[in-house]
Amino acid sequence: MPKQALAAAVAAFQTANSGVTVSINTVDHTTFQNNISSYLAATPEDVITWFSGYRMRAFVDQGLFTAIDDIWAGPIGSLYTDAVKTACTANDSKKYMVPFDTYAWTVYYVPSLWTKNGYTVPTTLDELKTLAAKMQKDGIVPIGLGDKDGWPAMGHFDIIDLRENGYQFHVDLMAGKKKWTDPGVVQVFNVWKGLLPFYQSGAAGRLWQDAAAGLVAKTTGMMLQPQVVQTFQAAGAANLADLDFFPWPHHGTQWDAEEALDAPIDGFMLTANSSTLAADSAAAKALLAFLGQGSTQGLYAKLSTDLIAVANNADQSSYTPLQKKQVTTLAAAKKLTQFMDRDTNPGFSGANGMQGFLIDFLSNPNQDMTAFLKKIQSFWDSLGA
Repeated sequence: MPKQALAAAVAAFQTANSGVTVSINTVDHTTFQNNISSYLAATPEDVITWFSGYRMRAFVDQGLFTAIDDIWAGPIGSLYTDAVKTACTANDSKKYMVPFDTYAWTVYYVPSLWTKNGYTVPTTLDELKTLAAKMQKDGIVPIGLGDKDGWPAMGHFDIIDLRENGYQFHVDLMAGKKKWTDPGVVQVFNVWKGLLPFYQSGAAGRLWQDAAAGLVAKTTGMMLQPQVVQTFQAAGAANLADLDFFPWPHHGTQWDAEEALDAPIDGFMLTANSSTLAADSAAAKALLAFLGQGSTQGLYAKLSTDLIAVANNADQSSYTPLQKKQVTTLAAAKKLTQFMDRDTNPGFSGANGMQGFLIDFLSNPNQDMTAFLKKIQSFWDSLGA
């Protein structure tokens, strides 16, 4: 989390609770993730930030976090949608996270380019394909993708699976309750294969930021990706003002009504092994309840404009137009997933797992799909997850 924005939220808490002092221990994102298991098993701080979804539930199952249903029973309980509440609930049906910020995986585009060329926002998969074909004729790359870091393609798989098979199938697949050889998964890759002729070539050798630069330059028509706002901010106010997005279109299945999308939620959790928690429990829970308020999250979102607060009573007066649109888009979603990297075993989603498998598919979509999916399932089975 951006230090300045988090410091503002903590300062507000200390002002409201003059007898409490909060110490912030900041660690870089990658180091924190790589050492989280040993950190939680030792003597962590009372409260830490972490991800919802599978990654939350996995550590809860190991007894490394403390349930906070009593906090949810208070005022914050009415501030979140059912989809958010589900994301903060573990396998024991108890809640362990106070959600804090989020963002939606949506399709970004540059309105001035679309207006000039007569493009309209597609609402169905067929309309998306027709639009993409027109873009190609106009000399524009229809769908941008930079997958050098391995994770962007995961969001593409997620949304196609959600539209083709629905939320429950997707989360069951991520949890190993469904097989990667299932006909539903075959359908996902077949649909994706039909879209790949419209994709930017060479995705495996390109960073997502470089792909997003194509949007700024108006050489790329659209891009399914979060965080694109950062690239447009860096390109200047005029470019940022010429940016919009739409949710991935419907596929004509029964699952379209879910309006599901990836919306990773970051939040705060109460650890189980803190050496000071017994003495600090009341203060730690007061901090969590404070962080769960929309007024607190609004302070953070004001300084991090690619994110939005999760609480429904956050002050949106300082939100940018794109932040306000994210609010309405997420409110319309009846189901939210946390993104493959967070919804499944980290060992499965990593460079030797789905990151590599999806790069393989993008590079060779005409390979034997039966053998390809058996390879993925065998890898999952090898993890003993």
